[in-house]
Amino acid sequence: MTRICQDEVGRCDFLDVLEEAVLKHRPVAVQLREGEAFIDLVVDVVTEQGDDFAVFKSHERVAVGQILAVTRAGPLAARW
Repeated sequence: MTRICQDEVGRCDFLDVLEEAVLKHRPVAVQLREGEAFIDLVVDVVTEQGDDFAVFKSHERVAVGQILAVTRAGPLAARW
């Protein structure tokens, strides 16, 4: 999977990517605008007081606007 940059696809499509990661239980590699990067599972995407947040399994939640890009962290596992 290619790197999906929020600035290139737009916020709405970027939210769709995060929500798909929640539904598919796929780990993602996240690059924040400040330069930090990590791999984690997105467990939810929530809206609070007009701002969207990605909620991760092992990291603190992150405002979606602070996320520069995401990509699938590994190959798809066969699900039989």
